[in-house]
Amino acid sequence: MTERKIKWIIGIMGIALAGVIYLQVYSIRRGIKLNTEQFDKNVFAALSNVARRLELNEQKDVVIAINGYSAEEIEKDADEDFSLVDVMKNVISNQGEKKNIGETLDAFSKKMDNISIEQRVPVDKLESFFRKEMKNSGIKLDYSYGVYSNEKEEFVIYNGHYLIDGSNQRIQKRFLELQKSPYSAYLFGQDKVSPGKLYVLFPQKRNYIRSTLMPFIIATILFTGIIMSIFTYTIFVILRQKKVSEMKTDFMNNMTHEFKTPIATISLAADSIKNPSIIDKPDKIRRFAEIIRQENKRMHQQVEQVLNSARWDKKDVQIQLEPVDLHQIITQAVKNISLQVENKGGEISLGLEAVDTVLELDKTHISNIIHNLLDNANKYTPKNPKISVLTRNVNRGIEVVIEDNGIGIDREGKKHIFEKFYRVHTGNRHDVKGFGLGLSYVKTIIELHGGRVSVDSELGKGSRFMLFFPEKK
Repeated sequence: MTERKIKWIIGIMGIALAGVIYLQVYSIRRGIKLNTEQFDKNVFAALSNVARRLELNEQKDVVIAINGYSAEEIEKDADEDFSLVDVMKNVISNQGEKKNIGETLDAFSKKMDNISIEQRVPVDKLESFFRKEMKNSGIKLDYSYGVYSNEKEEFVIYNGHYLIDGSNQRIQKRFLELQKSPYSAYLFGQDKVSPGKLYVLFPQKRNYIRSTLMPFIIATILFTGIIMSIFTYTIFVILRQKKVSEMKTDFMNNMTHEFKTPIATISLAADSIKNPSIIDKPDKIRRFAEIIRQENKRMHQQVEQVLNSARWDKKDVQIQLEPVDLHQIITQAVKNISLQVENKGGEISLGLEAVDTVLELDKTHISNIIHNLLDNANKYTPKNPKISVLTRNVNRGIEVVIEDNGIGIDREGKKHIFEKFYRVHTGNRHDVKGFGLGLSYVKTIIELHGGRVSVDSELGKGSRFMLFFPEKK
């Protein structure tokens, strides 16, 4: 897959994800708005019904006085959607008698106008009406309510209690929020004619509205999170597959180059043996035969390394543990590599400070990984390599530190240095030979021994590899 296609896929997926998130956020905000509007509608309806019930409760006496209508019948009418006029019509219709209702109501109204609003509102009835109307409206939320007197310009009833005149001045500040509430209804009249207003406040309104949508919000966040996780993982897989593809291409190029040299050498040696001038010279034939044998052995080792890489991935490498002196392995590996280091004008130093270095190890594999790290330190140092090998006792084990002054590894390289096929020099470059399998092998073997490997490196300043071997159990 080309880089351009990958960018298109990521772009389209990003736009789609952004669209899904936008629609979800819009749906939540729309739901909150609709629920708020419905809540407001229910509250205003409840307030209106409470005010109407208070008026009907006050007018009950005059209705009884006019036609002997019972209190129970008035209460029944109050539960229905009737005004005072409807009640009076009921009285006349039921009793079949006409009385001077207008005069009676006028006298009643004038009498009520001279009475303060707190005297006209019985707190027990007000509390009962509030509870009933809130329940009927489906509002299950704590609230505060109060009756405001236009004449006194202050609250006279608060949460079912009459306010004492002497304390009003001191506690009026507590009711500023209540007076700012958008939920109110006129009592016993409209606008300027009304002696007061009924207010209600819901301190937890916002949380209540959100709680009604909480299952939807949680589901939205959950599924959006899943989509985002899948999106992120998909991008990660695409980019990783692209990187793996590049590394495998590099591997094939490097493998071709690695095999090309011994094949050419074998071909040249074989042609030389067939040369008539060489056939009668046994020494030269033996020399060319030895070259063919060595190059064939080298190719065999390279093929084995490639085939074994699959087993490293599956942790299918068989290790034979036995008591081995780690210092002996290190000393032998240093001896084997020292000539190559010296030929580049470099030096290799040992600082074997650890004690009790006999551990349960696979001698062959541990020798290979130590040699591998020393070989890398030499190969990745262009000239005058200075390599040091240190050992020391650490908590429950021994640490081996191999340090060089080579080209170093950048931050991105350190993330992938132990991955199979990864090489510091990517692309078809052959200044340093190899398949990119060495450090992957090191990591696999050290972990099979219960240890760990880490790297500390800075580009242009060399590298330090730390191997931890657990103590013998």
